[in-house]
Amino acid sequence: MIATLIVLAVAIPAAGLWLYQERLLFFPEPLPPGYRLANAPDVHELEVPVDGARLSVLQLRLPQPRGVVFFLHGNAGNLSGWFSNAAFYRAANYDLVMPDYRGYGKSSGRIQSEAQLLADVRAVWDQVAPQYAGKKVVIYGRSLGTAPAAALSAQLSAAGRPADLTVLVTPYSSVRELAAEIYPFVPGFLLRYPLETGAHAGGIRGPIALYHGDRDELIALCHSERLRDALPNAQLTVIEGAHHNDIQEFPVYREHFMETLRAL
Repeated sequence: MIATLIVLAVAIPAAGLWLYQERLLFFPEPLPPGYRLANAPDVHELEVPVDGARLSVLQLRLPQPRGVVFFLHGNAGNLSGWFSNAAFYRAANYDLVMPDYRGYGKSSGRIQSEAQLLADVRAVWDQVAPQYAGKKVVIYGRSLGTAPAAALSAQLSAAGRPADLTVLVTPYSSVRELAAEIYPFVPGFLLRYPLETGAHAGGIRGPIALYHGDRDELIALCHSERLRDALPNAQLTVIEGAHHNDIQEFPVYREHFMETLRAL
């Protein structure tokens, strides 16, 4: 009887993790098709077709930008909340391109696999990349977006067109390791979204900038420290007092990132 209870105690959460993984990882907020996302004359709405869906994308398009920041956002919300710092990129003179994942905002469909998620990110990049030939390219991932950003940057490196900078803000070394911290009793093979940021980042040629708050309550600072220790081309900036969702509000983060962009 006790053995049966132990098996059930492990099996039920494990089954839930397998079946409802998307609900544990992704928290999209849909928007109606007619919702207006672009409210400034230099911000443009794009729609990128992918296999079985269409992705909503916002692009800050400046007259003569030094380059582009391709921004992959976190696991909750949509572009109406994430695309809120255009003034920063205007000051830096960089275009900003930011897609919503499937099911987020005005993007159709739903995320069904890690391979699909990474392919969608690459499709959006391939759509906008020709506009930035000869200009600086910055691949930026925030939280959930850090593994897709690292994967895209590694793909560009493998193709002989490495990004000038890869920025990973509040990254996890891998969702597999993050899940092991939260569900230590669940076998890792059940995870359908391992999202191995560190493994992808190992293929990046060029500098990697890591930013992490020392009070991050969702993804501990040790994840960025693991990445820094494993990647000789990575530099970690710890933002004292920053939690997971407010790091962008700290002047030291904004000033350091601005200086980094201007130094490229």
